[in-house]
Amino acid sequence: MSDRIYNWGIVGLGRIARKFAEDLQRLPNARLHAVASTSHERAAAFAADFGATHAFGSYEGIVSCPDLDVVYIATPHVLHFENAMMCLENGLSVLCEKPFAMSAFQAHRMVETAHRNRVFLMEALWTRFIPAVDYAIALVDQGEIGPIHTVKSDFGFKMPFDPQSRLFNKALGGGALLDIGIYPALLALLVLGKPESEDIQATASFGPSDVDETTAFTFNYPGRAMALGHATLAATTPVEAWLHGTLGTIYLHPRWHHTQKIRVSLYEGRNMTEREVDLPYEGWGYHFEAAHVMQCLEEGWLESDKLPLEFSVELAETLDAVREKIGLSYE
Repeated sequence: MSDRIYNWGIVGLGRIARKFAEDLQRLPNARLHAVASTSHERAAAFAADFGATHAFGSYEGIVSCPDLDVVYIATPHVLHFENAMMCLENGLSVLCEKPFAMSAFQAHRMVETAHRNRVFLMEALWTRFIPAVDYAIALVDQGEIGPIHTVKSDFGFKMPFDPQSRLFNKALGGGALLDIGIYPALLALLVLGKPESEDIQATASFGPSDVDETTAFTFNYPGRAMALGHATLAATTPVEAWLHGTLGTIYLHPRWHHTQKIRVSLYEGRNMTEREVDLPYEGWGYHFEAAHVMQCLEEGWLESDKLPLEFSVELAETLDAVREKIGLSYE
């Protein structure tokens, strides 16, 4: 990569935005240039904390910012489409937090707009760029554990019910599926691809705010392969993942979606050989996706080769299918 410094903007200044800004400081060719919030006071404080030159008291303000290279969208789920479209229509490259959109229809619109305006767009599925996860996927692609027959993963944490929290507020896109169930779905698609709608089974339990507090799903694939996923806001679970193949198993240690260690177990008759692979890193792990985005911009690409837009659309279509199965709908 050249010595060019890329100017980042952030729209939405919550907890994840702060972690992302902290990780940007680990990249010598990245600079936080502008931030935007619904509160100018909050934006100014955030900008002061991270040395950003520009602070805007409205999301719309960022589109007028000079010398901006790429914008990270970190607003609540229901605003991702609106905020990303605003940037794309104004010629700004976008890294949009997951879920990409509230529906596959919105995801298609975002992709079409990015293509029409010839600007870069990627979903911020940071898990895809975590070194240990990336290595595990590479081993699968290389046939290290043979054809995959089962992918199994969970993600759960106990959250006290608060109807105003984004996790439980339906108006903010709350619920387990879109917030954390997306991770087991992501792993299934990375390893086995997109399931057909008729091959998806799912069940959920709903809380008093009419969003799913727990969702479990099974994706069935040709050749008797399957993916099992579980997400819950009602219990703290191990947050582990297993990739089972005909020749062995890859275990992703907790918390698997940003793990620093995997275990590779290979069958030798009735015996098994095991090796642990440690891939430690500092920071939260968001700098890996940010570095990839800047590499894409450096190459002049309009989408990622590791996380193409077609994948994000297929993930959105899969989540739509799960929501249909469990009876979860949003305005």
